[in-house]
Amino acid sequence: MNAQGKTILILGGGIGGVVAASLLRKKLPREHRVVLIEREANHVFAPSFLWLMTGLRTPEKISRPLAKLDKLGIERIQGEIENIDPAKKTVTVGGQEFKCDYLVLALGAELAPDTIPGLAEAGHNLYSLKGAEALREARLQLREGRLVVLVSGVPFKCPAAPYEAAMLLEYDCRKRKVREQLRIDLFTPEPGPMGVAGPEVSTQVRQMVESKGIDYHPEHTVTQVNPEAKQIQFTNGAIADFDLLAYVPPHRASQVVRDAGLTGESGWVPVDRSTLATKFPGIYAIGDVTGIMLSMGKPLPKAGVFAHGEAEVVANNLIHEITGKGNPKVFNGHGECFLESGDGKAGFGSGNFFAEPAPQVKLRQPSRTLHLGKVAFEKYWLFEWF
Repeated sequence: MNAQGKTILILGGGIGGVVAASLLRKKLPREHRVVLIEREANHVFAPSFLWLMTGLRTPEKISRPLAKLDKLGIERIQGEIENIDPAKKTVTVGGQEFKCDYLVLALGAELAPDTIPGLAEAGHNLYSLKGAEALREARLQLREGRLVVLVSGVPFKCPAAPYEAAMLLEYDCRKRKVREQLRIDLFTPEPGPMGVAGPEVSTQVRQMVESKGIDYHPEHTVTQVNPEAKQIQFTNGAIADFDLLAYVPPHRASQVVRDAGLTGESGWVPVDRSTLATKFPGIYAIGDVTGIMLSMGKPLPKAGVFAHGEAEVVANNLIHEITGKGNPKVFNGHGECFLESGDGKAGFGSGNFFAEPAPQVKLRQPSRTLHLGKVAFEKYWLFEWF
């Protein structure tokens, strides 16, 4: 550590980590170190996986080298995080220990398809770059039969994504003139789509999906998948056959976070919902790795918009604490997201998720203008931060 200034370690190069590191570096004097630790060389804009899987994007179009952050003066360490000691504020990477004054956990959610027997072998992971690429090719071979979109566990990040995936794949089948030969189903353990957003939004999304001729099956929790027989088994005794399977994998906090004793009863890192502070002084957590319980009894959704907002709050407050400049801020629980529906259209949901007694969220109906808004946001994000 720098004896004069402070050292801030940011763990994870996703949306939250990139925003936090960039803002801290831009606004802190140079005697303070901002260090980003990430195992991957590239930042991949995950919301665009939906377009990648349907052939509308390439990996190169939605990826940026994290090395581009070097020009800001961010110190970058590429490697696997082996240990986090929250009491000592140390992080071990590649056998080397790094000590800090402040630690920001932005490690996201670990995808764990292997926790469900047969799932990884049988289908394509909607939430990984390789999975979206493989699905892009596999869909072209499907001209008849049954396409299944499966949510294999809750919570999962981007609550709209499986519904968007089903509608975009349905649109793709129509464009390829094979829709009449295909049945499309969506299975989920949820009682309804995007339940935290409230019954009105949930009903709207379900109607959007079903209006496309997609069969929706809520309250179906998968137990195992048979890759040879191409069958999914559920806890309620139901069995579903498929010819092509696209799935949302189970999510969990990464092993290194669990081993550090940072997780709570929910399996995620508990934080003060206003400041994102953990129970350990000087340690904050943002984004998908956190577990923020709402008064309605459900957790705040895992979504990039919240990771971004939380990163801004943590960066602002650390700058204030270190320099005395500015004023402390609180995270207010406001969020929004686009919802792709196919046919070159998208809806837009927004609202206050910290509202009492339940989140107040509204969904604008799909339009071409909103779809163009999502395209513009993708371009803005990759340009603004890289």
